[in-house]
Amino acid sequence: MRPSLSTLLLASSLLLACKSAKEEPAPVAPAAPSAPTAMKPAPKTTRVGLVLSLGGRGDQSFNDSALRGLEEWAAGVRYEGGGYKDLTPEERQASLQGSLGQDLARRDSPVEPLGITPVVIQSRVAEDYEPNLQLLADQGVPLSLAVGFQLENAVETAAKRDPEMHFLLVDSPLVSPQGEPYTLPNVRTVVFREEEGCYLVGALAGLATKTNKVGFVGGMEIPLVKRFEAGFRAGVAATNPKATVVANYTGGFTNFALGKQVGQDLLTKGSDVIFAAAGVDGLGAIQAVKEARDEGKVVYVLGVDSDPSHLAPKAVLSAVIKRVDLVVYEAVRDQVRGQFRGGTQSLGLKEGGIAYAPVRLDFPGKDEALRTMESLKAKIIAGEIQVPTHPSQLTGARPKP
Repeated sequence: MRPSLSTLLLASSLLLACKSAKEEPAPVAPAAPSAPTAMKPAPKTTRVGLVLSLGGRGDQSFNDSALRGLEEWAAGVRYEGGGYKDLTPEERQASLQGSLGQDLARRDSPVEPLGITPVVIQSRVAEDYEPNLQLLADQGVPLSLAVGFQLENAVETAAKRDPEMHFLLVDSPLVSPQGEPYTLPNVRTVVFREEEGCYLVGALAGLATKTNKVGFVGGMEIPLVKRFEAGFRAGVAATNPKATVVANYTGGFTNFALGKQVGQDLLTKGSDVIFAAAGVDGLGAIQAVKEARDEGKVVYVLGVDSDPSHLAPKAVLSAVIKRVDLVVYEAVRDQVRGQFRGGTQSLGLKEGGIAYAPVRLDFPGKDEALRTMESLKAKIIAGEIQVPTHPSQLTGARPKP
């Protein structure tokens, strides 16, 4: 199921030993960056760097999505057994189809190999972020990708120190000492309106639950994860006002055992649908639901960032998909074309930056539930539903009359 911590660290150290990482950027989703700053096109490169957040390779979520966009889509390779192997066109197409689904056919431009070489660096502790980014800059890597809000300070420092280098920061804006978002000409930041996707899977949970008890497993209790909780609670309330949502936070994103324990506790207390939004901790919660399902209990789990159905095909109901893979690929494409621009983007359902994974499991009323989800999705895109970004705003989640 999940790679051991020792395995991840070993792989990370092998990658770090390369002492280089680089990537080629591209547009980060259908929307154009707000207030972009024109820049001199960066020199073309065959290397692109990626600094992973602490969950690392194998988190089956945020980091793996970024790796998919860089390695499988941009470079046409897959990391196996400590090294890269070339993907066949069929394998690459399967990766694209598995992530983008029907959205792949709707794209205006193809997701073609870009001929780059990925250099991936795993951070063992948060203090590694800045030196890892500096390592890439020292190696002359023109584009460095940083995945995760925890890298915001490191990206800011590196971008100011090396203004000729380009950076992509996923899941956080740059924030001034006064707490205000701002931009740098060599940094593209991308944030997601995760609450919109959470609203939809919350609506699904409200329709699928039979106990009227639904669980939420969060990682760190921070604004980002609170957006997940707020959207989820609002969605549950929209389709099942009688249902109760119990939220438990693990305090981090890297403790599989703790996530499993929290998941088991929610199941014991009667939750039959659990939303896991906690990185590696969330994998533990998924495992708890899988084991309960294997024992014959009718319980479901919802994932985040990437579709975890392959981990627990009999238990995963759906997932909130963040198109981190596409954001990474498009940033690399922009760099390759000399079109990288600084600025910030906010991506949600309307822009295709947020989606939900296919609902593969059957349950009573499934067809009607799917129609309801699509109806709610259309209303969110049209602005008829304003999804809250914090639990205190839940009253604002109702459709307009």
